[in-house]
Order: sequence, then C-alpha cells, then structure tokens
Amino acid sequence: MEENIFQGMEYVYEVYKQGSFQKAAEKLFISQPSVSASVRRAEERAGCCLFDRSVKPLALTECGRQYIDAVERILAIEREFSEYINDRDGLKRGKLVLGGSSLFSSLVLPPLMGEFRKRYPQVTLELVEDTTANLEEMLLKGSIDIMLDYESEGEKLFDSEVLEEDRIILSVPKSFVDGKAGRLSKYMLDHSEIANVGASGVSAVPLKEFKNMPFVLLKPANNSRRRAEQICAKQKFEPQVIMEFDQQMTAYLASCSGIGISFTGSMLISRAAPNPDVCYFKLDSSLSKRDVCVFKKHGRYTTKAMEVFIDIALERKV
Repeated sequence: MEENIFQGMEYVYEVYKQGSFQKAAEKLFISQPSVSASVRRAEERAGCCLFDRSVKPLALTECGRQYIDAVERILAIEREFSEYINDRDGLKRGKLVLGGSSLFSSLVLPPLMGEFRKRYPQVTLELVEDTTANLEEMLLKGSIDIMLDYESEGEKLFDSEVLEEDRIILSVPKSFVDGKAGRLSKYMLDHSEIANVGASGVSAVPLKEFKNMPFVLLKPANNSRRRAEQICAKQKFEPQVIMEFDQQMTAYLASCSGIGISFTGSMLISRAAPNPDVCYFKLDSSLSKRDVCVFKKHGRYTTKAMEVFIDIALERKV
C-alpha cells in the first residue's frame, strides 16, 4: 500500500505555527529530537525540504508553503465533518474557537462565553487573543470560528452581524482641563452618558481647545488611530503625539494617569469604572461612529455552536 504523504503532518504544522522545533516540542509535550525526526520523515515522504533551517527565525521553503496550504485544507475538511457530527449530536460535544483583540477578549467576550457555557457545558470553548490582521487570517484559514471586532472592509470574505455602535470619545486628563473648566464645561459628558452618547444633547467639543496639549495615540495600523487622524484633519488640527500604544486600553489608562489625551471607544469607557481624573468629550464627526460586529468566514458551514453563540451575542447586544 502506498505511503500517505501527509502522515506526520501534525508535527510539521506545529513547527510551522510555533516557528521553532523547540517550541513545537514543548507544545506537543515530546522531546525536540522526536519532533525533528518526525519532520525529517515527513520531508522524505514529500521528497523535498519543508523548512529552511539556515535562517532564523525558521522559514518555509516553496515546497513547504505548498505542503502547509494542503495541510490547512485537510484540517478544514476534517473540522467541517467533525462539526457536522457534533451538530447531529445536539451539541453534546465539540469545540468553538473565538477570536478577539485584547479589548474584546477582556471586556466583551467573557460574559458571552459564560452564557454559552451555561447552556452547553459539554462544548469546549477556546479564546484566541491577537491583532485584527492575524485574526482575519485565522478566520479565513478556519483556525478560529468566530471573530469579534470593529466593522471590516472585507465584505466578500466575511459575513457579519452588528452587535453595537461604538463612538470614539475624547478622554482628557482632568488636570489639562482645570484652567479651562468654565469654557469647556458645556462640552463635558458625564460617565453615565457614554453608553448612549449618540442620543446625548451635549455639543461636540472643538479640537482646537486642546492645541499644544500632549496626546497618546494608538500605532498607525490601528483602526482607532486612522479614525483619530482623519477626525483631526477635518478640524484642521494636528495633535502633538508624545506616546503610541498597541492597545486602546493602554492609551486610555495613560489618560487616566494624566499622561496625555486619547481617543477612546464608548464601549470601553462605559464598561470601565468611572474615573474622576478624566473628562470626556463628544466628537463632531461621522468618523467617530463605528460598528462592533461578529464575523464568520463567508460561505463556511455554520455549525450549531456558532449559530447559538451569535444568537447569544445578539440577544445581549454585548
């Protein structure tokens, strides 16, 4: 009988995911020599080298890239069939993998996961926390089932449901406002108004009021940073950026600590405890509005577990 060319593919795939033989061995709970030997045997079956071991970090060869693409298609087919069987069993087993950035993984997904677990305790839940770009790639490959994030431009690649509208708010350290409190008081939002800021009768603040004040923004690739720059440009205002961060939560905490002004989502602020050291201001721009959505890959088989989780999210409206 002809040898299966993909025998041992799980070792190759783990090395690819971890980027090293040592990390793959730790993940698989076996020794590094065992992983190396298994990969060498897989390469012999494939008739080519799958990894370029002469570079660091470890890289795939052209043959290796084709091999990994094939492995991911095989795994996707296995997952879909397994999901079909789980659906027939009425969610008495199975697995649901969720993805979210640090913000969604810490503030939004946990209560939804808790509700899902109450209803279907036998289904294993896994949460992957990563950047939006990486999560989108995982969603396309099928390594995660559902992603929670801000609205996406990839309409043809993903199906989505809107869960909540998020409004970008200007978070200003109270010490920055003290000298202008009289003039700025009419623009200030109470913490209780943040969750429904769109309906608030408070006027939007002119950004020129914060000229020459320090700002803390997210790094350029971030959705919030791009919107913040566009909002400023529309008001012919250029913020003095003194620090940049990867996460919205970090920038907001920097504002709470008096470091600088940040652009923060209402979703984050409304779920955080009121902070007397920060003042909140409404922004006058359609760019300050964005939807929080739940995403799944377009055309993918929607499992019962995915369907139920999305329903729970829509019921709770996060």
